[in-house]
Amino acid sequence: MQTQTLTRCPAQGGSCWRPLLLIAASLLGTLSCAPPEPVRVGFIGGLSGRVADLGIGGRNGAILAVEQRNRSGGINGRPIELIAEDDQQDTEIAKQAVARLLARQVEVIIGPMTSAMAIAVVPQINATTVPLISPTVTTNALTGIDDQFFRVVAPTARHVFKSAEYHYRQLGLRRVVLVCDLRNKAYTESWAGDFRQAFVALGGKVVGEIGFAEDDALSTLAARALASGPDGVLIIANSVDTGLLVQQIRLRDRKVQLATAEWAATERLIELGGQAVEGVVVAQYVDRQNDRPAYLAFLQAYRERFAHEPGFAGLTAFDATNVALDALASMQKQQTLKQALLARGEFVGAQSLIRFDTNGDTERDTFLSRIHDGEFRSLP
Repeated sequence: MQTQTLTRCPAQGGSCWRPLLLIAASLLGTLSCAPPEPVRVGFIGGLSGRVADLGIGGRNGAILAVEQRNRSGGINGRPIELIAEDDQQDTEIAKQAVARLLARQVEVIIGPMTSAMAIAVVPQINATTVPLISPTVTTNALTGIDDQFFRVVAPTARHVFKSAEYHYRQLGLRRVVLVCDLRNKAYTESWAGDFRQAFVALGGKVVGEIGFAEDDALSTLAARALASGPDGVLIIANSVDTGLLVQQIRLRDRKVQLATAEWAATERLIELGGQAVEGVVVAQYVDRQNDRPAYLAFLQAYRERFAHEPGFAGLTAFDATNVALDALASMQKQQTLKQALLARGEFVGAQSLIRFDTNGDTERDTFLSRIHDGEFRSLP
């Protein structure tokens, strides 16, 4: 191995620094050519198991937003790196996943996709300066709190009344049973409580509330839901269990009106439910007939990139990620990302504006649809 030594230069009467200058110039050139440090964005959601359609749709929406932003130059010339973690819908695994993301020095985390996971990890996030921006969490338990939690959908208390009013006034329901997935109690209890309050205030009656967990047989659950002779059964569960439970109910009763909360409103519901879900009224976070150019461009880009429909999870995760990227791009020196999010306040979503209040909560409309000929059809 050769070493560079300092020599005398008689002609110049002093030390010859030329070799050291060449080395310094070489190092400087190497550093100037090094790629800039990426902006790291985390994602957490259920990418496996029964609710994987929700998590995968959310992850893909985040991927699309990051890829589009990178094609436009990233954030102030820095590329964006998305790091995805699977929470497996398990609170301890979710906490471990968040710890790994924080160890990777992410600037922000998109997710989680269910309220139960958000309740588990928000205290962990609040010990940091890293915001958590959820595409789909609506539990009332996280409403009105000054913390690191943001969301691009409204809490259930702000939109469930629309479902209650439609079922009472348009469908003429008076006696309903609520069936709730206890594995996501933070969401299902919020939704059921708000629906019950609104429906009873209108003059209706909730004649039964049935909770179920992983080990409960859906055939038994269907029998229990119909035992009191309701004119409607409203299922507050994921798309997989909702589709399979509807099949069991339809084997026993072809006429009872069936409806779902927003959580079930993915294409997986139609795929699994088949003919049994025809006529089911489904609440949605997405207006599937929206004709805004920004939404149509998103829809086309998502379909081309992933070869399936984005549903509400893909759309809201796309919005949540763009909110994060816009805030990162606008951050001032000495400003935290939370401060940047609140200072800007208003962001442009694919379908609508997203406006945060001082606690990171927002308003977002919901829409009602009915499944007809294997498609979600918007209701007036």
